[in-house]
Amino acid sequence: MNVLLVEDDESIAIVITAALEADGFAVSRSDSIAGRDRLLGERRFAALVTDVMLTDGDGIESLDRVRALRPDMPIIILSAQNTLDTAVRASDTDAFEYFPKPFDIDELVRTVRQAAAAGSSQGLLEEENAGQGLPLVGRSASMQAVYRMITRVLRNDLTVLILGESGTGKELVAEAIHQLGHRRSGPFVAVNTAAIPAELIESELFGHEKGAFTGAVARNIGKFEQAEGGTLFLDEIGDMPMQAQTRLLRALQSGMIRRVGGRDEVRIDTRIIAATNRDLMPMIAAGQFREDLFYRLNVVPINLPPLRERADDVEALARHFLTLAASEGLPRRQLAPDAVDLLARQPWRGNVRELRNFIYRLALLAREDVIDAAALAPLLTAPARTEEDVAAAPAPTRAFDLESCVPQWLARENPEPGTIYDTALAAFERPLFIEILRATGGNQLRAAQLLGINRNTLRKRLGELAIDAETLGRRS
Repeated sequence: MNVLLVEDDESIAIVITAALEADGFAVSRSDSIAGRDRLLGERRFAALVTDVMLTDGDGIESLDRVRALRPDMPIIILSAQNTLDTAVRASDTDAFEYFPKPFDIDELVRTVRQAAAAGSSQGLLEEENAGQGLPLVGRSASMQAVYRMITRVLRNDLTVLILGESGTGKELVAEAIHQLGHRRSGPFVAVNTAAIPAELIESELFGHEKGAFTGAVARNIGKFEQAEGGTLFLDEIGDMPMQAQTRLLRALQSGMIRRVGGRDEVRIDTRIIAATNRDLMPMIAAGQFREDLFYRLNVVPINLPPLRERADDVEALARHFLTLAASEGLPRRQLAPDAVDLLARQPWRGNVRELRNFIYRLALLAREDVIDAAALAPLLTAPARTEEDVAAAPAPTRAFDLESCVPQWLARENPEPGTIYDTALAAFERPLFIEILRATGGNQLRAAQLLGINRNTLRKRLGELAIDAETLGRRS
């Protein structure tokens, strides 16, 4: 069988050609779009293997001409542009498969053989450029695997289970599947099942009829119906109560729901994407999560890597967050190379969320527009100390350890029983708010962004704590 290879990197072309010929293929080669089109006009090929960046243009943008000439020929796309944008662009061409460079040559040969045997296109893509408005950033090998899984589910409604530690971006993956898929015109409804009281979760998900329970003064449409025609994202699914798990399983099996207190079945047209940061298998063994629900949800699992396993992406993420921070009114900053190196060496236990918060804080507090390692280092969280470290530390150092300060504060303040939490919270909030407001020159919007709270919440607490933001702004 004949295969057309379009690749302008001579060394890569030689390796691919040798591997395909060893597998019995006859390979015709070109390094340009013009040469590709000429060869397609002269003969038929069992498959096309093409790079994206060619000597005379973009290999993806020109594939319409290929489809016009050979509509049934499978296309396999190669690319060094390992982003989600390229994957999505490749998806729009109905490419048979996408391989980010570097790739396994044996896997490529197997795929070409499968494509040639199939004789028709199937759906797989490439990735997209960070900075084109899509929520995911990163070109590491582990993120390329995530992108490829995303592209596999864009043209179907298979249920997806996103697995990963807190802060890795599970909701962003769900949003990407929705925004890039065929349900993009419908609503995207996200529900944190861990944040809903157990007694209310069924009402939140499935809705309720008037009079279904005390306080149900009117009919309420649940999240399933709100997501009609779109996507329902169930976050922290591992924390869902067992009774709600049973009703969810029934809804997934039947495609129907019944509102709490209702009699009629309501048909639903909603794609389900679930996510959890917990290991569900031990929970299944302990009887805390239904095994049948797990298999119903785990049709297409997507595993999100922790940031410590994708250190190559830290620079792109950090620069992306600096751009976002500037768009939200924070000072525009840049990172020096030594600062990037220092960031990449951090453990980032809170993953991408921790990095984002740190970059926003850095953008706010840095004194120079170009931030080097010396300016960045003092803002990094000090590594956790062992009990031996704390015991060996001199008293002035231990005084700044919050854990050691708590018993001292309790002994000194001796708050009334039943008021300890509120008193301690106010005692910590007041100096924290004062410090942040001083750093922001009294700007409450920037202070709220830095703290990660709503501006109205901040304004309310400032009044309750008798803090004058305007006065602090004049003093800064």
